[in-house]
Parts: sequence; C-alpha cells; structure tokens
Amino acid sequence: MKKKIIIMLSVLALTASSFFYSCGDKPAETVDAGDSVEQGETASGNAAGSAVTNTAPDFTVKDSDDNNVKLSDKFGKPIIVNMWATWCGPCLAELPAFNKLAQTYKDDITFMMVNLTDGSYDTVDAVKEFADNNGYTFPVYYDTEANASNAYSVFSIPLTIFIDENGNVKEQHTGTMSEEVLQGYIDDLLKK
Repeated sequence: MKKKIIIMLSVLALTASSFFYSCGDKPAETVDAGDSVEQGETASGNAAGSAVTNTAPDFTVKDSDDNNVKLSDKFGKPIIVNMWATWCGPCLAELPAFNKLAQTYKDDITFMMVNLTDGSYDTVDAVKEFADNNGYTFPVYYDTEANASNAYSVFSIPLTIFIDENGNVKEQHTGTMSEEVLQGYIDDLLKK
C-alpha cells in the first residue's frame, strides 16, 4: 500500500510540474523582424540578422460557423494569432487586453484568437459559451485538428505570433502579456 501511495504521489508531482512548465508565466520568446522563421523551427533556433523570408506557416482552423479558415487567406493586412485554452490561467489573464485591443484595431489588424480545442478540456460549444459569458467579441477560431498548434510546434501557451501584411512572421511571444506589452507589439507591427 505504501508503495502505491509513493508511485501515485510521484506521478502527481510529475503531472503538476509538467502543467506549470507548459502553462506558466515564463519569459517571453520573441522573433525579431530580421530573424527567419521557417516551418517547424522555433524562434530560439534562428540566427539574428537572417534574410526576411519568413513566410508564416499556414494552417486551417474552424470559425464559429464551422467553416474552414486558412491563415494565408488573411494575408493582406497585419495578423495577430494568439493560441490559448480556457484551462490555461496565464491565457485567461491576457484575454481582456486582447479583447480591448482587437476592438481598437479591428480595421487595421486581423486578430485570430485560436483556441486549442482538443474536444476534451476545451470543446467548441464550451469555448463559445465561455467567450459569450465573458463578453469577448474578438473572433475565436477552433484548432480542432491541431493544425495550427502543429504548424507552430506549440508546446507552451499562451503563444502569440505577429505577422505582417505580406505574411511574414515579425515577432513571436510565449507567455502572458499585459495590455502595455501587447500595445508595444502592435505599434511595431503597424510601423511602415
């Protein structure tokens, strides 16, 4: 019996540490405009000063009406992609800032709030209800097939990708952002 308890506590400790690592408040990881981000690479794997040929990896997600939406269909104006989940505390902390700034910049920037909809922790119906109950008006997309999370090798959320009007990844941020930090990224994204 004592051996079973020790094993269960060990498993619980590993699970808890894994959760805090994957959804914790970690330092930001960013990609500068001069860095090249190729599909399958992470921001930290790039050399500074590379040529700006960093077309954003494409993905397909579902919108609220169950239509397929491709990231590349949104090229033409700057895009902010935020990958999040309702079970992620750091994700929830930044949603009010995203909601406010998505309204402020709705004519200048396309916001894609991509929920990592796994069908278990987050379902399409539950996330729709969550957004409605919290008064969020930003567009929510559903990564029901893990297409977006696989395209960006997501291992920690929240993850925000800033893409210019030509479809190039300009910066990437892992971790919670305050409204002021998000505003700074938006200011950089809108610079001509």
